Amino acid sequence: MRALILAAGRGLRLQQPQDRQLPKCLLPLGGVTLLERHLRLLRAVGVEEVVIGVGFRHELIEAEIARLRWHPRPEIIRNPDFEQGSVSTVHALAAPLTSAPDVLLMDADVLYDIRMLEALTEGKEPCNRLLIDHEFEPGDEPVKVCVRRGIVVELRKRVEPGLAYDAIGESVGFFRLTAGAARRLAELVAGYVMRGASHAPHEEPVRDLILEHSRGFEVRDVTGLPWIEIDYAADVARATRSILPLLDPLPGIELVRATGSGPSRA
Repeated sequence: MRALILAAGRGLRLQQPQDRQLPKCLLPLGGVTLLERHLRLLRAVGVEEVVIGVGFRHELIEAEIARLRWHPRPEIIRNPDFEQGSVSTVHALAAPLTSAPDVLLMDADVLYDIRMLEALTEGKEPCNRLLIDHEFEPGDEPVKVCVRRGIVVELRKRVEPGLAYDAIGESVGFFRLTAGAARRLAELVAGYVMRGASHAPHEEPVRDLILEHSRGFEVRDVTGLPWIEIDYAADVARATRSILPLLDPLPGIELVRATGSGPSRA
């Protein structure tokens, strides 16, 4: 299984000081960056092959990988067009996306419980799978998953009035894809790029894929597990105050560092 982590964005909504802007995956939470958390949790569920799509201040992400001395070293793919949007980053990852039998596509800016990753990766046979949390705050920010009779019928922030569904929740932003689905996603993404729609969120071509193959997508319910997507400064505060205390200690971390300094044990 190969994990592709989307970590190219600028994270403007965090409103970081101009001279201290970090890619969101390098935000330290509990003294450990989100990126290191991803790597440790992926290793804990048996995923060692990791590809990271980078863009904004990519040199800092590369320095963090070097600092961690992670083995096997994650592959870093730079997206020079990252300002256009996350579709362009998925497009930059087309080669690793389409050359594995079982692929995880993951947002980098999520702090989450390992049980969510276990739900996504469970089972040896490749499959198409997404995660849903039925407890979410209303509004236009969460990406909603609408399900009717066990079939995904929508994946968007805004649900059209009149859409029939019997369950709704928030997408965690993690997807598992078979080789065939991954190849089709790469084709859909390339179509977005060709018609000048790289600015679209990557969930749009993922939505297209799911609606094409909705009967082939499993939905795993992770309602009640602690997690948060970090978009705003308030999310960082909430993550520190309300989510971190609910998470189990990270595998391989004997003591959570208060400052994030010092060597890590990989």
